[in-house]
Amino acid sequence: MAASTPLRTTEFLDQLTQAVADVRRVAQERFRPLSEDQLNRGPAPGKWSVGQCLEHLNIIGGLYLPVMNQRLRRAQERGTQPAEQVKHGYFGKKLTAAMQAPAREKPLKTPQQFAPSGSRLPRTVVEVFLRQLDDLSHQLQVARTINANAVRIPNAIVPLLRLRLTDQFAFMIAHLQRHIAQAERVLDSRPGSR
Repeated sequence: MAASTPLRTTEFLDQLTQAVADVRRVAQERFRPLSEDQLNRGPAPGKWSVGQCLEHLNIIGGLYLPVMNQRLRRAQERGTQPAEQVKHGYFGKKLTAAMQAPAREKPLKTPQQFAPSGSRLPRTVVEVFLRQLDDLSHQLQVARTINANAVRIPNAIVPLLRLRLTDQFAFMIAHLQRHIAQAERVLDSRPGSR
């Protein structure tokens, strides 16, 4: 998502909206039909299953989406106007770039508080994930009506770090894409998959 020249806000939000739609399609087509056993089958001991990948994303969404909704509402109440171009902060660019690096090249350690809670997850983990994607899509639409560059979102690990909403969106969607790709690799590694 990070470009060398500033993107128009509408183009940036269009790209992110399409990325969320792509993730939703994968979740609908590949994860929703899975049985509970298929959802919970990991590729190897200590490796996450599809369900655990989604549970991790649900944990992150549960932390950030309510705060983002609250900040979006405040910006609407203040009557801010959309900025012509997207601005990215230094830390936002770095965090997003780290998420966009291929997992094989740059594996990242998940902090314990954001790790999946268990190895046996119900199928509702997929439904929660789909609802969170709907919420994120809605937020991207609302962001078109405010100055998303001016909204700040506190970081869950380092609360003093407050990313621009534009960076938070880019980071979250890169994070979604990373773990959806991981979940797809889990499915594709099974005999007779696809």
